[in-house]
Formats: sequence, C-alpha cells, structure tokens
Amino acid sequence: MRIRLSLLAAAMLPSLVAGQQPTQASSPAAPAAVSPSPIADAFRMELQRQSKNLIAAAEIMPADKYGFKPTPAQMSFGDVVAHLSSGNDNLCGVIAGATKPTRTKISGTDAKDVLVARLKETFQYCTDVTSKLDDSNLGEKLSVFGMSPTRAMTILITSDDWGDHYSQSAIYLRLNGLLPPTAKPAPTP
Repeated sequence: MRIRLSLLAAAMLPSLVAGQQPTQASSPAAPAAVSPSPIADAFRMELQRQSKNLIAAAEIMPADKYGFKPTPAQMSFGDVVAHLSSGNDNLCGVIAGATKPTRTKISGTDAKDVLVARLKETFQYCTDVTSKLDDSNLGEKLSVFGMSPTRAMTILITSDDWGDHYSQSAIYLRLNGLLPPTAKPAPTP
C-alpha cells in the first residue's frame, strides 16, 4: 500500500512542483469517463496482475522442488499452489455471489502439471465470475470462513492473500536460486 501511494505521489510531484494541477490523458473537450465501479475495476486489475505473477511463479519452480519448504512448519511450494487454488474458488465465488465450482480434490503433493493447471483454472474462474462485479453492494455482509465481512472487506482479504502468497512464492524461488517473475529484467526492444 505504501508503495502504491508513493508511486502516486511521485507521479503527481512534477506537476505540483510546477504549480499546476495534475493533467488527464484526454483533452479538455473530452474528459475521461469516471468508472461507476472503481473498487470492482481495481479488483479485476489486481486479479489480472496477481494471476499472471502467481501462475508464472508456479511455472518457474521445477517439479522436483514442489515439496520444498524453508522450515518444517511452513507450507511446501506445492501446498501454496493448492491453497491458492482452493482460496480462489472460495473467495471469488463469495465475492461474486456465484456458486463454487465442483472440482476434484487436489493437494500439494500432486504433480506440478496438475497443480499449475488447477491454479490457471481457478484464476480463470475468478476472472469469469467477477467480470460483472460492481460497487453497488460493497457493504453487503458475506459468509467467509466463519466470519461476516462485507464484500469490500472480502475483496481486500482476497487481494492481500494473493500478495502474501506471491511474496512467499518469490522467496521460495529465490531460496532455490531462481528469479521470481517480477524480478526478471524486462526484455530489450
């Protein structure tokens, strides 16, 4: 969150220093359209970004390292992928008010190809069921893991969960001498 706010401040700083108001990309004659659902739109953008990174991390980790865990108390890399898949079905379904899909049970000890395929499948489910999500009922109470958070809070919980597990995956990759997706240098043109 601090990073996002810092980036926003850094982006606005030059125009503030020059004594100007921040400018919009569109012309004054055609103001940019304001989204009627900025929270839902932001959630979908975060879903797209996190799914890309988490799937890439799962693909980078070699199959023989899916049982890796830094300490005995931690989840293995495969457990993290299985946990994310289950969480996607639960959380995205609740957020969207959709029926949770019926899938065969998986575990962190399943083969890499099974776990990666399931992760992709559940992120696609999230994309599909949240495609029509809007901000009209963010205050609605939901039932999530025995709690009753609002839809807005469940969106934040889900986004935080993805960030938490991406950082965990990135550490597991680095401990195995691999660069996480967001640390790879950009391709040169």
